[in-house]
Amino acid sequence: MSETENLKILLVDENRGRSAILERALVDNGQQVIAILDSGENLSAQVAALQPDVIIIDLESPDRDILEQMHTISRDNPRPVVMFSDDNDNNSITQAIVAGVSAYVVDGLNDKRIKPLMDVAIARFREYQALKDELTLVKNTLEERKIIERAKGIIMKRKDCDEESAYQLLRKTAMGSNQRVVDVARNLISSLELLG
Repeated sequence: MSETENLKILLVDENRGRSAILERALVDNGQQVIAILDSGENLSAQVAALQPDVIIIDLESPDRDILEQMHTISRDNPRPVVMFSDDNDNNSITQAIVAGVSAYVVDGLNDKRIKPLMDVAIARFREYQALKDELTLVKNTLEERKIIERAKGIIMKRKDCDEESAYQLLRKTAMGSNQRVVDVARNLISSLELLG
């Protein structure tokens, strides 16, 4: 099965005639067009409500409002986005990609290119999301290490013990209370901050 079979598509196109042709091409390729919007107004709310698998936007040039909507979608409801535009200005393309567009296609819409473009957009979106998730995990791990190190420092100072003993005390407390070591460390730090 292809990456692009049976997908729920949200189509944004201000040109009704063009959107009808695109909708027909998508349906013929096994897609389900769940909505056609004639503008990007309230696009982020529509994405949240409709939960499409892919967003296809066809417009002459991405304006500031659509780019702001794309930023919001990328942050709150990330989805693969294919944008067709007549605007080949490098600045416009860069702004669209930064806003979360997975594929930016200049030179108009060709219904024969839809499927491969959606495949590319979905693959690129998944790769980006995987990198983003990995970065979040690394950041969280570093933050947790900092918290544990700070708690060990507090214990070492208060109990006059070495680093290994401080960690073992944190670990023993965590096991006894069925918590993670970082949660025990965080609680220790919060308690001391509360007490001044």
